[in-house]
Amino acid sequence: MSTDPTAARRAEPAPEGAEQAAPRGIRLPTEFPPAPEHSRLAERLAACRAQGRPALIGYLPVGYPSTDESIAAAIELGRAGADIIELGVPYSDPVMDGPVIQEATAMALARGFRVDELFRAVREITAATDAVVVVMTYINPVLRRGVDRFARELAEAGGAGIITPDLVPEEAEQWFAASAAHGLDRIFLAAPSSTTQRLEMISRASSGFVYAVSVMGVTGAREKVSDAAEKLVADLRAAGAPAVCVGLGVSRREHVEQIGAYADGVIVGTALVRALGEGGPEAVGALTRQLAGREPDGHDPAEPASGTAADTVPSTAPRDPQAPSGESRR
Repeated sequence: MSTDPTAARRAEPAPEGAEQAAPRGIRLPTEFPPAPEHSRLAERLAACRAQGRPALIGYLPVGYPSTDESIAAAIELGRAGADIIELGVPYSDPVMDGPVIQEATAMALARGFRVDELFRAVREITAATDAVVVVMTYINPVLRRGVDRFARELAEAGGAGIITPDLVPEEAEQWFAASAAHGLDRIFLAAPSSTTQRLEMISRASSGFVYAVSVMGVTGAREKVSDAAEKLVADLRAAGAPAVCVGLGVSRREHVEQIGAYADGVIVGTALVRALGEGGPEAVGALTRQLAGREPDGHDPAEPASGTAADTVPSTAPRDPQAPSGESRR
């Protein structure tokens, strides 16, 4: 499997300095819809920038370990310091996801996840937190729902945009139309292997931010963040990206500080999903406070704490009294 999220849908790179042709049968777009007039993503990223810090972006899949627990965990995530929340749509062929997220989404699907649960989650999370909520989804669930219908229902629920890891701009005509019609941001991915021409296209096609994949491979928490991330962010900025947020491999506060020195936002996924599986929603809140540089000491999570974060994540029972008590946890 290719580790470049765009490689499967484009021709082999031309020699350096040569003009690249579009893959046969695909017309490379040159014009894209404007960004939403009132982009909550852009506004939140600008507010974080004005505070001299990167946006903290947390990912959790809807439906794991149960729908109620996933919503409770995302609310903890937002209240504990996440500026933006990515809600993942479970999918049967998650080519970008590592084993922790694959296992979580497979469990959600086995329990009968339905897309309606996603919109319920968006509504409840936006009502309970001030985090900006976006959806991360492979394109097939959107196509099955109907692109315009999916976009309309997401906007009505309070969502701000969609991250589409397996959709490239030259195949996104329906999504461009739907995002423009319903005021949603569109977030495409860029990898270290992406060519200059492709980075320019992705930057023009995206609104809100571009998702910079910091490593070649699938998702997963790592000890060290790839050195390729800083160059990719610089290349995307030179290509005109509205903002650049870095994901894949982030698991500790030091990663957030390292990436935050050059990127607009830092994306955390696997570490949060693992915390949810091991300790429930409260463990997600505790880890989020660590990542945000807050003390997990029981203070009001809406207020920033002084001092350094703790080194451990407590294993706690989920807060949601309606969550199933017999769920297995990893």
